Amino acid sequence: MTDKVTELVSRCLQARDLAYCPYSRFAVGAAILTAEGAIITGCNVENASFGLTVCAERTAIQRAVAEGHRQFTAIAVTCDVKESFVGPCGACRQVLMEFLSPQFGSDWTVYLTKLDGSYKETHLSELLPFAFSPAHLTKN
Repeated sequence: MTDKVTELVSRCLQARDLAYCPYSRFAVGAAILTAEGAIITGCNVENASFGLTVCAERTAIQRAVAEGHRQFTAIAVTCDVKESFVGPCGACRQVLMEFLSPQFGSDWTVYLTKLDGSYKETHLSELLPFAFSPAHLTKN
């Protein structure tokens, strides 16, 4: 494991500890690696009006964009499930797809992380095959 992956996994675990989840009690943390090497974190933030809840992955993307980042290479995600690796929800997968960086390949590396720090490496293209992306809007 590279130092950057170790840090990314560690930061997603730390972000999980900050989750605001009084209704589901299901904490999720995410950490995104920008093309410049910065790590931006997010956690899920629930709301009494359940539809307004924001997932950890989307919180991290929104923070990163608000800080001026548009190009990303990887994300680590963790949650309370101990027995298996869990990926982002469908909505978060689609949001990640919005920010593909062609100069870094056409995919994100995704680290599905357990609470003990172990992880499974996969890619967004595996989690969201045949995805709709911004590229489809430029085709005639």
